[in-house]
Amino acid sequence: MHIRIITAFPEMISSYLSFSMLRKAQQEDLVSFSVWDLRDFSFDKHNQIDDKPYGGGAGMVLKPEPFFRAYDKLLQQSRLEQPQVILPTPQGKKLNHDVSTELSNLSEINFFCGHYKGIDERVREEIVTSEISIGDYVLTGGELPALVIIDSIIRHIPDVLNSYESAQSDSFTDDYLEGPIYTRPRNYQGLSVPDILLSGDHQKIDQWRQEKRLERTKNKRNDLINNKSKNNIAED
Repeated sequence: MHIRIITAFPEMISSYLSFSMLRKAQQEDLVSFSVWDLRDFSFDKHNQIDDKPYGGGAGMVLKPEPFFRAYDKLLQQSRLEQPQVILPTPQGKKLNHDVSTELSNLSEINFFCGHYKGIDERVREEIVTSEISIGDYVLTGGELPALVIIDSIIRHIPDVLNSYESAQSDSFTDDYLEGPIYTRPRNYQGLSVPDILLSGDHQKIDQWRQEKRLERTKNKRNDLINNKSKNNIAED
């Protein structure tokens, strides 16, 4: 997979991509990234990329020209006839496990990061293919949401994590939350690891884990149980 991020603040993106799972994914040639500075596609000597909104109002709006010029370059480099261009925005489709899994199957993804008041509407109408929201709140720009989306995508690519099973057992993989997990030491300040996890009986351990996942989901996110029930009724 190749991922391009077009942003007015490339340093914010590049730093995060240099650590942990994302760094490993690059080292093993499972994913590659290109971070483009939006100002490189501006027209004037001052590298201006924003301006006041027509009709008045507070804030500044990112100009259309830099995005369209970046898209022209993107088309020259892409192997796809219509590249996927994602705009992180509170107005978009809510990010969830299914969305991340679907995106992880693509060979190329491009992110346009908004900032300030937003981006010129013509960019959304003519270039953006998908709008994704990470929640019903507003952030300063699209950089953090883009990184959240990228992180959620990359972990689904086989061999990125130490064991692909660790991604398959994450919360939301089957509409249940992940259950409690423990590691050494066995006893700490009077707190002990459940005996079942030390029994060596993997069938009973799996059963215990599934029971705990269901219990935790009911207690913390009962809406997931309700949604699962509705989906099962619909399928029947």
